[in-house]
Amino acid sequence: MRISGGLLKGRMTVTKKSLNFRRNALQKRLRPTSAKVRKAIFDIIRYRIVGASFVDLYAGTGTVGFEALSRGAAMAIFVEVDKSRAIIIKENLSKFGLKERGFVIEKKAEEFLKKSAVENRKFDIFFIDPPYFSDEIINILPVIEEKKLLTDGGLVIVEHFFKKKLPEIVGGLKKMRNYRYGDTMLTIYNKENTQGKGRGVRW
Repeated sequence: MRISGGLLKGRMTVTKKSLNFRRNALQKRLRPTSAKVRKAIFDIIRYRIVGASFVDLYAGTGTVGFEALSRGAAMAIFVEVDKSRAIIIKENLSKFGLKERGFVIEKKAEEFLKKSAVENRKFDIFFIDPPYFSDEIINILPVIEEKKLLTDGGLVIVEHFFKKKLPEIVGGLKKMRNYRYGDTMLTIYNKENTQGKGRGVRW
């Protein structure tokens, strides 16, 4: 998969060699975000990404998180429970010279969120792309909101099947807009900014 914009534009996060080497780990239940949808995401948040703390919550190959770093995010957290996928992300962080700005967390999404809450961490942007036909989105959105993990003015971007209807409001999170690309939908939630634009804490 090729990064589509920013300083790393054109670099590959998953090559044929790495795909063949870890084929089962990468292909099993993995549906990477398409280049078209990735470009759309960063077109939507282009004025918010520079200097932001970005969480790729179901990282998979990590390509969305790498796009965020390429386009100016201060840091990206890659949450990926599969060890083989996590290894590939770590290898790419090293290859791209991003080990100081990218961090791989080998935990389930909810475990990461709860641990972050205990450590009083906040983040500017969450990207959520769980397995398409699971209930993860409905379970995870309330955790982000209830644990107060989003900075004031922060965003949650959800990629999901277009027929899956998401709530208009989840506590303090309000749906801003939907964008459809084929059978994929992007739903953007915003946390009301009450104290000026926030920035998440350094990792």
